[in-house]
Amino acid sequence: MSDPLTTNIATFVQDVVRAMGVALTVSSHETDEGMEVHIEGEDGGILTRRGGEGLQALQHLVATTFRRQLGDDRRVVIDCNGFRREKDAELRQMAHFMAEKARTDGPQEMGPLNPYERRIVHLAIAEDPTVSSESIGDAFLKTVIISRR
Repeated sequence: MSDPLTTNIATFVQDVVRAMGVALTVSSHETDEGMEVHIEGEDGGILTRRGGEGLQALQHLVATTFRRQLGDDRRVVIDCNGFRREKDAELRQMAHFMAEKARTDGPQEMGPLNPYERRIVHLAIAEDPTVSSESIGDAFLKTVIISRR
């Protein structure tokens, strides 16, 4: 991902939060998979309330707006005051717990999950060779089934 694209995405996010009328600071950095945008400030609750619906909407808006420039192999992850980082850790912990249950009690379901959440679960399950995961459903929100191999 090029430096101008990183700058354009961070500027876009800053413009969106400014248009919302909130005082938040936006910073960004590149990762192996793409780019992380960090939003910080006291007004961050506007994006993280109700399970992070605002943050999720902003994530979708950025991904849609910059889809062509990012291509298929790069991702943009937007976090606000560490909310997404904490939610991702909870999701990984729940996936490991469900994997343990799947080994003893049979297949377990997690969901409904959006594509980002499903990816976190599938990556967590892929770390354990004794279980596998698969998404089922035909909508935006799908269920992940975790089964013993």
